[in-house]
Amino acid sequence: MNVVLIIFDSLRKDCVGCYSENPPWGKVETPFFDKFSEESLIFDRVYPESLPTLPMRRAIYTGKNVYPFRNANFRLRGDFVGAFGWGPIPEDQDTVSEVLQEKGYRTCLISSVYHQFKPSKNFWRGFDQWEFVRGKENDMYKSGPEPSEELIKYYSPIEGLEKSKLLKKILINTQNWKKEEDYPVAQIMIKAAQWLEENKDAEKFFLVLESFDPHEPWQVPDFYSKKYFKKEVNFDQILSIYGDISHWPEDVLKKTQANYSGLTTMCDRWFGYLYEKFKNMGFLENTLIILTSDHGHSIGDKNFMGKRGYPSSREVYDIPLLIRHPEGKGEGKRSDILVNHTDITATIYELCGISLPFEIDGKPFWKKALNGEEIRDHVTVAWGPSITVVDKKWYMNCLVDGKGPFLYDLEKDPNFEKNIADENKEIVNLLFSKGIEDAKGEIPDFVMKAAKKSEVPPGCSPIAARKTQ
Repeated sequence: MNVVLIIFDSLRKDCVGCYSENPPWGKVETPFFDKFSEESLIFDRVYPESLPTLPMRRAIYTGKNVYPFRNANFRLRGDFVGAFGWGPIPEDQDTVSEVLQEKGYRTCLISSVYHQFKPSKNFWRGFDQWEFVRGKENDMYKSGPEPSEELIKYYSPIEGLEKSKLLKKILINTQNWKKEEDYPVAQIMIKAAQWLEENKDAEKFFLVLESFDPHEPWQVPDFYSKKYFKKEVNFDQILSIYGDISHWPEDVLKKTQANYSGLTTMCDRWFGYLYEKFKNMGFLENTLIILTSDHGHSIGDKNFMGKRGYPSSREVYDIPLLIRHPEGKGEGKRSDILVNHTDITATIYELCGISLPFEIDGKPFWKKALNGEEIRDHVTVAWGPSITVVDKKWYMNCLVDGKGPFLYDLEKDPNFEKNIADENKEIVNLLFSKGIEDAKGEIPDFVMKAAKKSEVPPGCSPIAARKTQ
């Protein structure tokens, strides 16, 4: 059986039609995701193991927990000091690509997640072929020419954005994107289709597609954005500011949300392109296809734009997971078992019939999901000096030293309107103890020190706090 793993960065669960949880600004069109979901087992309770971008990928590539970030206080040349765990895959950890490669799979990675390819990174280990689709965000792709002041002003509807070095770099990188096929998500799917044709002789293959879209910057051909915001304006807004946006003019926020929605629809359209290639080449009959995300993104939710570990939120932490089995198993069904990213790795091994000579933290869930059986009673999600512990009823978020807890009843308050931690200290303590137990030992000193420095009540993301350490 072939295996295809597709990860769309920052794809909100409520923007995928089969989840019927429209974002606050309205429904997003994802007809190809929706059609795919009809042939898949849909998972409703899926969470990351650790965040953001690189820790998540380290977890899913290895099946091992990154939390509590032991030996993960990275300060590497050629990279910014990101969140805890923002570094390469440890040399003593085997990746799923290496394992499958040894088992006779032909392996390929095609990715526009430029963080994976920075100096010192090694996320292409175990791939017979890997391709880096260039140009997203701050990728050191192009060095000139400098964008005009007029162009910078057009992309700066909010005071201060015109001073952004990131914006200038984005405009330099993307100056040659003239048609839809030039955009990274299109390039990934086009290259994937080409790889399928060139490798149709493979006895079995493992294909990993990493789309940085719909991650910001939310650049998309106008006709996609205009599906969601038809008003003519003399600006565009493609950046996430990672902060409060309550002062933003309504049109600026609507245009931003429309760009995200349009980019999500564009991701859907190019997924559909690749799906047709699978169908036309006969691969649907012998290929397991997994579609998921690393996390979502707040785009005006409760007047915040960005993503953060504290306080954490459902639009960032709830993630989609659709798995299509070539034999139709699970088709049209849903599962509400608790799953995290490392479990996806374990399930790939399970479905490929691979017994590992080493232990991983992920738990295989396919057979149990079909039978409605749980694999765990909670999940712990780590981001910097914070943890989020979720079970079937409760959602608890606090700093790793126990400060500043948030507690929500998922049944009675799914939108997190009221923090009830003070009235339910026993529940907070129970969930916190489970989160600490999942660390399997002591929390590293640098993580505890970061928790002590973090603001309570919360007001900034751990990434922002990290820069001041």
